[in-house]
Amino acid sequence: MKRTYLFLLFLLLAPLSLQANPLTKDFVAAAKERTKQQVTYDSSYYTIDYPNGDIPGHLGVCTDVVIRSYRQVGIDLQKKVHEDIKKNFSLYPSKKLWGLKGVDSNIDHRRVPNLQTFFKRQGQSLKISKDPQDYRAGDLVTWMLPGNLPHIGIVVDQKTSKGERPFIVHNIGAGPKMEDVLFDYPITGHYRYGLKD
Repeated sequence: MKRTYLFLLFLLLAPLSLQANPLTKDFVAAAKERTKQQVTYDSSYYTIDYPNGDIPGHLGVCTDVVIRSYRQVGIDLQKKVHEDIKKNFSLYPSKKLWGLKGVDSNIDHRRVPNLQTFFKRQGQSLKISKDPQDYRAGDLVTWMLPGNLPHIGIVVDQKTSKGERPFIVHNIGAGPKMEDVLFDYPITGHYRYGLKD
């Protein structure tokens, strides 16, 4: 009787565990899978579905690598970012940087400064350092590129040939790549969001 009760309890609770945070390894695998896709860099504005909207799969920017990797593990950043901006518009840089007066589910999640604000608010904002050991697979890193261009990438579980630094999956203009760029540009943010080990 006790075994039957425990088994029934397991059956009831099992679906809840499937809705828990995805594993970091699955997110990292999804990011690395992005590097196998042919993607033309395109920062144009697109009208997309909501929720789970996406621009055409053969197009994208750095944020789309992050968005699509999270989507592969069941997290819709478009919806999550949109909902948080809608409730907390004044905390986001949308008005200051782009002169916007309201939310836009077509583009808000595709802007690095908005993702930075979202990850600070809803995830963990971690220290920025020059120690590669501080950056774990699944972490998100933002940089400021020359010309004041914000950029974002995903830390993965592969390291340089000497094991010194983790590689980053990002799209800096030539499609999604896995490269040794962690310390190539000034780091402006280091985050963890929505994953478990």
